[in-house]
Amino acid sequence: MVTELLQKYIWLVQTFIRAGENGLSLEEIIDKWETRFDSDYSRRTFNNHRSAVEEVFGIVIGCNRSTNRYFIKAGENISDESAENAWLINSFTVNNMLRLSKEKLQGRVSVEDIPSGHMHLTEVMEAMTESLEIVMEYHKYTSEESETLTIWPYAVKEFAKRWYIIAYCKEREGLRVYGLDRVRNMEVTGKKFRMKNGFDVDELFATSFGIYLPEGRGQTITFRCSESEAKFLRDLPIHSSQEEVRKDGDKVTFSIFVCPDKNLIMEICKHGRRIEILSPEEVREAVKEELATALAQYN
Repeated sequence: MVTELLQKYIWLVQTFIRAGENGLSLEEIIDKWETRFDSDYSRRTFNNHRSAVEEVFGIVIGCNRSTNRYFIKAGENISDESAENAWLINSFTVNNMLRLSKEKLQGRVSVEDIPSGHMHLTEVMEAMTESLEIVMEYHKYTSEESETLTIWPYAVKEFAKRWYIIAYCKEREGLRVYGLDRVRNMEVTGKKFRMKNGFDVDELFATSFGIYLPEGRGQTITFRCSESEAKFLRDLPIHSSQEEVRKDGDKVTFSIFVCPDKNLIMEICKHGRRIEILSPEEVREAVKEELATALAQYN
């Protein structure tokens, strides 16, 4: 039910985006709704949906009282939206387009498969929306047996083609991260939980790379690369904190502020000889050791 409503909210937002600043009259909105969903649409329902769109996405559907036309201001409510809302709108929009145009676009659209993105993601987001507790059967890679866990889903995060739940686990009595692809069964219970005040998943992972919860304090890590490699890194930074420090001829130095972990070391190694860690020494040595171990396998 929640998924269906979200799809309708997304459709409403996209309809107003296409209409531009001139907007739509109530009659035009009703006509478009009834054509799309083949059901009646009243002023009261439309106003309820307007309120829901503002609550869920922070997007205000305004009304010009002199013309009685409804609209979303270009560049104000959409462009300045948070990354999470933009992602949600784009994801649902693309998903709907692919579903409705499957036959026409067959063989012309290629999307990377995210193993955990299809089975439980919607269910988790519905539980997050209603602040409902989840009981799940979870099977770690490092364990032979599955375990039953009770969690309060705080947030979801995507990393390296996998979806993760950031949740408070009652059995572990603390915050944990769980891969959705390792969830065997899931049940959304009717039990409510109270969301932690001021929780922000981006703030939580601000000094982390990947999906490991940050341990200790962040460090400034500097690395050097060629100008050609720098062009790629400017468009796709290694970390959100990345800054360009200086340029010396064909060499460019960047810095990031993170807690070094296994994920970060592997990410740096992925670039091979194209990136050289300058500081701190322990991170440089960790990368050196990982690359040397890899080389030893081939010797």
